[in-house]
Amino acid sequence: MRDRRATCPLVAVLVFAALFAAGCAPPPADEAELRVLFEEAWEFELAEDPLRATAVGRHEYDDRLPSAAATDLARRDAYWRAALERLQGIDRDALSVDDRISYDLFERQVSDRLAAYEFKEHLVPITAESGFHTDFARLPERVPLATVADYENYLARLEAFPAWAAQQQALMRDGIAGGYVLPRAVLEGYEATIDPHLVAEVEDSVFWQPLENFPPTVPEAARPRLRERGERAILERVVPAYRGFREFLLGEYVPAGRETLGASELPRGGEYYQHLIRHHTTLDLSAEEVHEIGRSEVERILAEMRQVMERVGHRGELDGFLERLRTEARFFAADGEELLMRAAWIAKRMDGKLPALFRTLPRLPYGVEPVPEHLAPRYTAGRYVPAPQGSTRPGYYWVNTYALESRPLWALTALTLHEAVPGHHLQNALRQELEGLPEFRRFSGINAYGEGWALYAEWLGVETGMYEDPYDDFGRLTYEMWRACRLVVDTGLHAFGWTRQQARDYLAAHTALSRHEIATETDRYISWAGQALAYKLGELKIKELRRLAEETLGAEFDLREFHDVVLLAGPLPLTVLEAQVRAWLEGR
Repeated sequence: MRDRRATCPLVAVLVFAALFAAGCAPPPADEAELRVLFEEAWEFELAEDPLRATAVGRHEYDDRLPSAAATDLARRDAYWRAALERLQGIDRDALSVDDRISYDLFERQVSDRLAAYEFKEHLVPITAESGFHTDFARLPERVPLATVADYENYLARLEAFPAWAAQQQALMRDGIAGGYVLPRAVLEGYEATIDPHLVAEVEDSVFWQPLENFPPTVPEAARPRLRERGERAILERVVPAYRGFREFLLGEYVPAGRETLGASELPRGGEYYQHLIRHHTTLDLSAEEVHEIGRSEVERILAEMRQVMERVGHRGELDGFLERLRTEARFFAADGEELLMRAAWIAKRMDGKLPALFRTLPRLPYGVEPVPEHLAPRYTAGRYVPAPQGSTRPGYYWVNTYALESRPLWALTALTLHEAVPGHHLQNALRQELEGLPEFRRFSGINAYGEGWALYAEWLGVETGMYEDPYDDFGRLTYEMWRACRLVVDTGLHAFGWTRQQARDYLAAHTALSRHEIATETDRYISWAGQALAYKLGELKIKELRRLAEETLGAEFDLREFHDVVLLAGPLPLTVLEAQVRAWLEGR
């Protein structure tokens, strides 16, 4: 057997030296090597992905973008294969309980990363609503901009964009050659995600705003030079790169788009979709099982919806009631400002109820803002945008004020609880403040955990009296129905050969989504297979664990303590979360 301690002797020596200097005994060899592996892997990840490094508060790479060159992707894959081998050489049984959780989470994440590369996900770097180009357009809000050096780093990234965009296009060409390409149907009008960046005047670019309004910490004398360099970077580098991507998209990519829709139609498609189910839900379920869970939930929620319809005096069928909700003017804001004000009021009301639900609350506040104009037309109704680690920015709850006729007020309470508090903001802000965990755990994103929690957060509004109006309560049920329908539609599209129209018709018949949202959501599921399964399955697991705790502890059950158990270990696979809750119950 190889000597695992020789894998990285310098780092290991430093770890032991630090422990000795602190006056404590070094950990057992397996625990020490585990920590060395986590630290090395984290440093590797940050060096390879400078944008992620910036997001987690590490700024030594702030002047660069990640490489998307095929050779670098292959090199990273080799690194992670070696890292997994090192991990599996560590005796898991010799570790502490918490280190076992870290071991299992790291193993799952690395295995999923390797599978994604094997299934060639990197050859499709866009979805129906976003991609590398829309992510880059959010650069001004994601980087520190307080000093001259910060601005120079920002401008260096703008200047590097053409090379990065060219690498992404090269991957997409490889995807065309190998059959890894988005369906043509979801690419209709996709140039709308690019066109806002094809500006003739630099002041019209989203990248110019930081150069228009400098903070007082940037000396006046440096500003003309930075503006001049920024203008050149935007007009001579960024805009031509976006224009080139548009030409590639319309000239090469869209014509090569697949006529088929499902992930099962890709090379090794059935195997790939099963991987996606496990990746996004962290559960070992088949497509058939997920589909049936979805249909069962649809029927249960439908019965609750009919009860609300009776409360408001509607005697007709569901489709007639949904049509009223979609079309009556009283259910919609007069303008974007009204929608934002209502969202902010709901969020503030919920803020006041949090101490009754949670022992531990985050320090970081959040704001309410509209979805940026360049994203809004193809964007979802709302989203949470976390604060960059170590920045002076809050988190943000984005509300989409585009196409107000598709943004009903009766859905706004559920949306706000999901995206702001007690949903994504509360969970993400707490995660950022956790101490004593390996860095990769603090900054992990696990769909079934995060989205399951946010859907559970919508339901917490029932217990706290947030749905005072029956139409708001119906809105909550429509959101829950929407997530249940996702189980049916996603598996229908990717495992059972559903058409695009079949998916749209199912959503129209069972949800209160507007026609616009039904279209954008369907295309999202087609282009981002499996992700939509996380919400409902995660929520069901958290509710199941809460029922278990209530039944086990009886009168001693403390909801605030239960929420601490769920939130304060960071994002976890649902199977690991269940083990965590059961261990807590045994200890109690």
